[in-house]
Amino acid sequence: MPVVVVESPAKAKTINKYLGSDYTVLASYGHVRDLPPKDGSVDTEQGFEMTWEVASDSKKHVKAIADALKEDNALILATDPDREGEAISWHLEETLRARRAIKKDTAVSRVVFNAITKSAVTEAMKNPRDIDEPLVHAYLARRALDYLVGFNLSPVLWRKLPGAKSAGRVQSVCLRLIVEREMEIEAFRAREYWTVSAQFATPRGQIYEARLITLGGQKLDKFDLGTATDAELAVRAIESRAFTVAAVEAKPGTRNPAPPFMTSTLQQEASRKFGFGARQTMQAAQRLYEAGIITYMRTDGIDMAPEAVMAARDAIKDRYGAEYVPKSPRMYKNKAKNAQEAHECIRPTDMTRDPSKLRVTDEDQRKLYDLVWKRTIASQMEAARLERTTVDVESADREVVLRATGQVVLFDGFLKVYEEGRDDSEDGDDRRLPQIAQGEPARPASADRFAADYATLAGTGGGARDPELIEAPGDEPVLRCDRAILDATKAILAQQHFTQPPPRYTEATLVKRMEELGIGRPSTYASIVTTIQDRGYVLKDKNRLVPEDKGRLVTAFLSNYFSRYVGYEFTANLEDELDDVSAGARDYHEVLERFWKDFSAAIAETADLRISEVLDKIDDVLAPHLYPPREDGSDPRVCPKCGAGRLNLKTARSGGAFIGCTNYPECRYTRSLSAVNGDDGSELDGKVLGHDGEDEISLRIGRFGPYVQRGEPTEEEPKPPRASLPKGWKPEEIDLEKALMLLSLPREIGPHPEDGETVEAGIGRYGPFVKHGRKYANLPDVEEVFTIGMNRAVEVLAQKKTRGGGTAAKPLRQLGEHPEKGGAIDVMAGRYGPYVKWEKVNATLPKDVEPEAVTLEQAVELIDAKAAKGGKTKAKAKAKPAAAKTGKTAAKKTTAKTTGTRAKATKTTGTAKTTKAKTSDSAG
Repeated sequence: MPVVVVESPAKAKTINKYLGSDYTVLASYGHVRDLPPKDGSVDTEQGFEMTWEVASDSKKHVKAIADALKEDNALILATDPDREGEAISWHLEETLRARRAIKKDTAVSRVVFNAITKSAVTEAMKNPRDIDEPLVHAYLARRALDYLVGFNLSPVLWRKLPGAKSAGRVQSVCLRLIVEREMEIEAFRAREYWTVSAQFATPRGQIYEARLITLGGQKLDKFDLGTATDAELAVRAIESRAFTVAAVEAKPGTRNPAPPFMTSTLQQEASRKFGFGARQTMQAAQRLYEAGIITYMRTDGIDMAPEAVMAARDAIKDRYGAEYVPKSPRMYKNKAKNAQEAHECIRPTDMTRDPSKLRVTDEDQRKLYDLVWKRTIASQMEAARLERTTVDVESADREVVLRATGQVVLFDGFLKVYEEGRDDSEDGDDRRLPQIAQGEPARPASADRFAADYATLAGTGGGARDPELIEAPGDEPVLRCDRAILDATKAILAQQHFTQPPPRYTEATLVKRMEELGIGRPSTYASIVTTIQDRGYVLKDKNRLVPEDKGRLVTAFLSNYFSRYVGYEFTANLEDELDDVSAGARDYHEVLERFWKDFSAAIAETADLRISEVLDKIDDVLAPHLYPPREDGSDPRVCPKCGAGRLNLKTARSGGAFIGCTNYPECRYTRSLSAVNGDDGSELDGKVLGHDGEDEISLRIGRFGPYVQRGEPTEEEPKPPRASLPKGWKPEEIDLEKALMLLSLPREIGPHPEDGETVEAGIGRYGPFVKHGRKYANLPDVEEVFTIGMNRAVEVLAQKKTRGGGTAAKPLRQLGEHPEKGGAIDVMAGRYGPYVKWEKVNATLPKDVEPEAVTLEQAVELIDAKAAKGGKTKAKAKAKPAAAKTGKTAAKKTTAKTTGTRAKATKTTGTAKTTKAKTSDSAG
């Protein structure tokens, strides 16, 4: 009975249903081997020979497969149909051969399927093949490159740039994109311009709006109306003329649907419509794929299998009618550069299963499936038919022309199901126009519809109509505010605008830009975007990616000392070379040799760099950001506190960097890198808030943010009492009363009613809290620290799990019993975030997984991974082995023994035979 190996238990469970009792289905739980994170894992002196190590949490899974092969002398590797899946299969075979689990007569084959459906799986079993050698080589090359860059470049960062964590072949280029966009935003200077619109009425009383496009017989460019004076002259020109409809042009048009999803476009659309991060999208897609609901989710292909196209057309006809089905199927050209890695698009496995029929409780999965189903169905629907109308309204002397545009949807076509989102707002001319005839008069309409706009701009109301504003123009019909001019009689509105800086990247637009530049590949996007956030290089604010100071420093360092390796063209060309390796058109040794020759030389050149030299260089590079021009024209490098010292970049003992004065220690002025132009409240540094007795209470701005201080440093007390401002408290709003409240913390609430021990409230590293002995409990609001009474404090403490005994904390959710080992699995609230708990094993939830959304299946995987990784004695197993089995019970049900013995490293030469290799689009 053949042993079939897949990556995950969920996938094994689904496949198990289709194969029946003729096969034994086991899970490898992802990769089983990797390069150990130590020097020499890739030997550049010996043809890039690689030393692999079996991960500690993979040993038990490998053993389970090896034990099954003792009875079932046939191995079928059914991992995912991409470079990563090929790598897992290769590693499995290599590891099993090293254990002698694969004998001379053991049949080893590889099968792939793009969807986990009965037909796809059974068809794949009929068409086995060998492991794909070029894909293996591509994996080896990528993994070696990622190791060589990360393992050699990261230590350079640690030594030369304190506080930096890591660098990577692709992640550093991705970070550069975000940093450079931020620098564009900072360097941006807004330019003023005005637009003028008027409202006209048809003879039938219907109102439409037109925008000024010609003034004085000359067509207007965007910045021709650059001031309020220009705008007012334009208003006067319209006001003094009568208008007629000079031209009406209606053009028929069509709009075609977007192609089906591939990995990058799915991530982009999920971000636009749901705010999903790339990792969140891929996790939900992975679950849907493993359940057999959608096709494989890591793909750069947009073509669809012919049978799927026909199924989609049938579903469209049944649901929406024959008029929504185009005469011939829509064909989309695959954008993948390498056909060998081009898979089918991401689509439903069953076109008749609409979102209402999906039996999935996880909300992310439901949303994502709805998106995939609609996009797939829409991609095979008839085009939308539109009528685009342009109306020119002209004065008799032809000196002034205004234009109204709009469109009418004559047939909705694919728009009935789905419309693709946009990354950033666009000026759409999609409003509907009334019936307008050429030659008819265009009379001024009531200004009612402009009133709300003007009122809002003038600050006279939240968009509500002001009757006097409209109906009582008096002798002077033109009303003005700083940002608008309104002629209430003629219904003419001029509005002030400013050009906008380029927007910060969202995860969606970043992925799109990486795809345009050819940086990374679909399977790597999620991990790369996640890595730069986990490293503290980038933070996400309102769904936009903002570089942290640490990220700026790393980018500045790499751009100056390793510019070639964070170059967009170089990185894209290297990706093309790796694609050539996948296609069997290039030797991967050649790629590695050429890369390492230049890269090792660049590393060597930094050996003698001093930290001070590096900081001076970065200080110069970041100067426009760190020291922008001051409004008074003074030298931005002069210390604003002492007026004598100069500002420069300094490193902190704890890592990272800040701006400080060269007059230290006489002048202790500091600020963070990102706080410029007084954004950090630096102009308030040293502000005296008042006195408490003889002590002066002042506001200070330090490298870690604003704080209040009692008195001044003395020899007896070099560090006077201080208290940082809580999150959300603005320096400019701090007064003496608030400062004294902060300096009085921790606040004593009183003796606990049970043991008489003092209960306190305060603000700590993790926010506001109450404390009883060694027991802490978080408070939801900073303000509560100053008002909380004993009853509330006792209640909050009672809800918190005690250390070393006491009343157990109440679970946030109860997920049920562990499906294999028994015992309740609960979702708990912890001091460092929510986690899942099973017996003595606690596993923290990933940042992108909400406690309300975690499933039992996810919890089991997290718990199993934590138990294996910790190497601790696990809670008693209550019977079944982790592997999914079909047919007869495996001869020997084994539980992996945890040992302290490290697995022997298995060496492979860079030359992989047909049975060797693995792919990794590591973020470096």
